[in-house]
Amino acid sequence: MKLVIQLIFAVAITLTGTGQAMAIEEASYNVAVKDEKFEVRDYSAHVLAETLVDGDLEKAGSKAFDRLFRYISGDNQSRNKVAMTAPVSQERAREKIKMTAPVSQQRNQGKWAVSFMMPAGYTLETLPVPSNPAVTLRQVPARRMAVVRYSGLWSEARYLEHKLALESWIRAKGLTAAGEPVWARYNPPFTPWFMRRNEILIAVGT
Repeated sequence: MKLVIQLIFAVAITLTGTGQAMAIEEASYNVAVKDEKFEVRDYSAHVLAETLVDGDLEKAGSKAFDRLFRYISGDNQSRNKVAMTAPVSQERAREKIKMTAPVSQQRNQGKWAVSFMMPAGYTLETLPVPSNPAVTLRQVPARRMAVVRYSGLWSEARYLEHKLALESWIRAKGLTAAGEPVWARYNPPFTPWFMRRNEILIAVGT
């Protein structure tokens, strides 16, 4: 299963026949504070496709990825109708949604909430309804996030190390944490560990 997920991710971010990475949309934000590997960012409102899974930190993302990828690949109840060819006909389509970055993960009700950000052109009203009831859509309001960026393996030890560093930095800056940590991963699993972009984000108030 892990190999299948890696192959799906590879196909999702690679142009067929060219071997060149596609430009993957990321959440829109402005940097308010920059301090070496730490930042405070103001994020625009956006919509998440989200699913809850059991398991430990390192395995939860793999368990959820296939479910979410199926949704953006057409496992949904699209409201749009499209014209088909050979022959020309019309039917309810299974809509495909562009891949975005990062894949985010945070604690929710004792489980891990793993999510894909939806492209900026979509709203809750225009996104296709997921066919799988385990996938839900959620509007996230504009918010300010403290962020630490790091490379390396997707391990719980690395996550905890940088989460503690971020929490310490937040206190040192006189900010107040206003939410659960979010673990964000921007690269496919085959990316060498030293080239990976990982982040932990925590919503903050002043």
